[in-house]
Amino acid sequence: MKPIAYARPHSPEQAVATVASRPNTVFLAGGTTLVDMLRIGAMTPDNVVDITWLPLGEIEHTGDGGLRIGALAKMSEVAAEPGVVERYPFLSVALWKGASAQLRNMATMGGNLMQKVRCGYFREPEFACNKREPGSGCAALDGIHRGHAVLGTSPQCFATHPSDVAIPLTALDATVTVWGPRGERTVAFDDFFLPPGDTPHLEHPIGTDELITRIDVPPLPFATNSHYLKVRDRESYEFALASAAVALNVADDTVIDVRIGLGGIATKPWRARTAESMLIGKPATTTNFAAAAAAELEAADDSHPMNRFKITLAQRTLVRALQTVRPDNEGGVP
Repeated sequence: MKPIAYARPHSPEQAVATVASRPNTVFLAGGTTLVDMLRIGAMTPDNVVDITWLPLGEIEHTGDGGLRIGALAKMSEVAAEPGVVERYPFLSVALWKGASAQLRNMATMGGNLMQKVRCGYFREPEFACNKREPGSGCAALDGIHRGHAVLGTSPQCFATHPSDVAIPLTALDATVTVWGPRGERTVAFDDFFLPPGDTPHLEHPIGTDELITRIDVPPLPFATNSHYLKVRDRESYEFALASAAVALNVADDTVIDVRIGLGGIATKPWRARTAESMLIGKPATTTNFAAAAAAELEAADDSHPMNRFKITLAQRTLVRALQTVRPDNEGGVP
């Protein structure tokens, strides 16, 4: 590992100014991703700015019924916060299932959103990777790609976005606030993650000199009836093959409103708007759940043999999650 300069600012403004004045600089929070990247050579910054001491760790319930989460709040703190558990249960569960206890106690909410993909070819510098080195190619196309995405893909990259908590957050229409040299601005959650397209190395619409300060979740009363279902190869400390975050509002057996986020199957946290629109106003039946899930996955990329199974798995995962939050739990699990 090459020598890296270290700085510890005392305010967000100072942190941003430090990064802006030093080329090839990255922020360091919990370090659960960055340290790995440095060790394997997938990231090679010249400078690290330690932001762990900045006052950005609040968890607040706003007057309108929403939620404000500081970028440096720990995953474990948010998962255990009583108001989150009661009002946004799928957010709490996604955090609990997102990492081991040791990582949850170190990893921050902002860092979780900025974590790098778990594609083995991205993390091994000897392999071609357009995300790590634009224009070098994608070794996963002809390599092992069982864990890769089927939605939001491109010929340049089809690595799966790894975050669990981002899945309920995209269903909740959260926003991300960042601070930079040009001041503060807010980015809609769905816009915060860029599909790979022809520029897979560009993952977020923010500059390297902009710092995430908080995540805001608007009020959603029926989020109390929500569920996060994660399907993976093993129950402990494993990334999703497919996951679904759902919140369902049903009256007289009719879907009044629904929010759906899908994970483990796309290059970004996937808001299932097609499925949502198909379900609203329809009876909350398994048949309708399955039709909506099939419609959402209709555009899935089935050209890669090893991960083709995810198309069916994602549909079944979504149906099961919706069954779980249906008022009579039709065919669901406790």
